[in-house]
Amino acid sequence: MEVEIKNGFYAVSPVFRHGCPIPPQYSCKGQNVNPPLNIFNVPKGAQSLMLIMHDPDAPGGDYLHWLVWDIPPGTDSIPVNSVPVGAVQGKNSGGNTGYTGPCPPQGSGTHHYIFDFYALDTSLNLPTNSSLDDVMKAQGGHVLDHCELVGLFEPQD
Repeated sequence: MEVEIKNGFYAVSPVFRHGCPIPPQYSCKGQNVNPPLNIFNVPKGAQSLMLIMHDPDAPGGDYLHWLVWDIPPGTDSIPVNSVPVGAVQGKNSGGNTGYTGPCPPQGSGTHHYIFDFYALDTSLNLPTNSSLDDVMKAQGGHVLDHCELVGLFEPQD
């Protein structure tokens, strides 16, 4: 699998390739911290970026692991265990604010963890702990471009 590039906007990680396994230290089996991410070719006119990390293979339905918005458009990297200055985090499916790493149940097979990045023509200016529904309503009609990075994770004994 290759990096999805639409109009040149794309994201990569120095610790896993698109379509390949996410190292265990970024999961509940390790330090449970976000992996480093690099962002390239943010579209001109972008006022902010938004990141939604989710697992569509979760047994209970699409599980939200990380929700971040109002990421400054000049951001070119998100280091391990950090959020860009000025960015805001929302609630994940576990009801917590911030990153929750891959932690699929035993016997559920390989899960796909999708890091969806959106370039927006506005800032969302929503309060911390806003839900995915709140964020999706606010960003409606403001998406300039979208890219995704997919990592895999399989439960280990």
